[in-house]
Amino acid sequence: MTRTTPRTSVQAHAPERPQEDAVRRDVGPATWRAGVRRAVRGVLRPEPWRRGPVLAALALLLGLVMLLHASITDRGGLGSLVETFLPWLGLLVPLLLAGALWRRSAAAVVALLLPTTVWLSLFGGLLTDKSHGAGDLTLVSHNVGADNPDPAGTARDLAASGADVLALEELAEPAKGTYEKELAKTYPHHAVLGTVGLWSRLPLSDTRPVDIKQDAGPLGATKSVEEKMGYQRALRTTVATDHGPLTVYVAHLGSVRVMPRGGFWTGSRDMGAQALGEALAADRSERIVLLGDLNGTTDDRALDAITSRLRSVQETAGDGFGFTWPASFPVARIDQIMVRGVAAESSWVLPATGSDHLPVAAGISW
Repeated sequence: MTRTTPRTSVQAHAPERPQEDAVRRDVGPATWRAGVRRAVRGVLRPEPWRRGPVLAALALLLGLVMLLHASITDRGGLGSLVETFLPWLGLLVPLLLAGALWRRSAAAVVALLLPTTVWLSLFGGLLTDKSHGAGDLTLVSHNVGADNPDPAGTARDLAASGADVLALEELAEPAKGTYEKELAKTYPHHAVLGTVGLWSRLPLSDTRPVDIKQDAGPLGATKSVEEKMGYQRALRTTVATDHGPLTVYVAHLGSVRVMPRGGFWTGSRDMGAQALGEALAADRSERIVLLGDLNGTTDDRALDAITSRLRSVQETAGDGFGFTWPASFPVARIDQIMVRGVAAESSWVLPATGSDHLPVAAGISW
């Protein structure tokens, strides 16, 4: 019997040829280039440009609304309403972009360049910190709220803010004494007219009311001076500083309302803004500061009579949008500090008090 001895199979491994190494090394770049070519061909095909026509139209409409907001009719307060919340329209850009990517719509993506560019031109400057320092004088303005449950606590918080000049709006009659008592130690000088007041570490003089055409009711002409003083919502005074006199206005313009039938009602505010603008135009003071609740943003056309004569400290020296209302979730800056003849060095928003508004602060210098 012949014994068969199993043979062990030995597989010889031939060395890889240089050509195979070159091919293997070229797989990555070749694949990448092929992917780019496919992407370019995909974009150049007509299908991506035909997809999402509604998204593309909405993107263009959004850009035009932001670009031409001043041309929107103000019938029913529409233009004013759009301008009040104009910065928030930017949130629609990422939403439309997500829809464009989901639909793979090249047309919609390109159309979004318009609202993106317009928004950045309008508000891009507010995304950086423009403060320059503390300044020579610190100003604070606060609508303390007629329904504030803790006026004493609010007064103490404001006194601790370091303000040299403090303006208060919406001073309810029962709370005036509380504010005067709590602020007396920090601010030896103060003036109150109607529902607005100014407290100062520096002497005040020549305090007088400013007529902003506030409606005193259907029988306003028959009311006494004392009765109508409750409707007084603006004053002008002079602060004596080491650099010379500083004219200070404190104002609380009329409220605005969203009415089911009448739309965005702004009649009282608009009339007051025009009257205040006329007072500012007639004032020949070298240095002017306006502190107050204007019930409108600086983008709102209704405040043109004011914004054309004074500069917003938030836009000049602030960090961010500086929204102040409502305090629980601020969506608009309707509380303003505006200046002429002095330099805004810094602008910021203070922590919440018992009011539905946030206090605003600024540092100015000469």
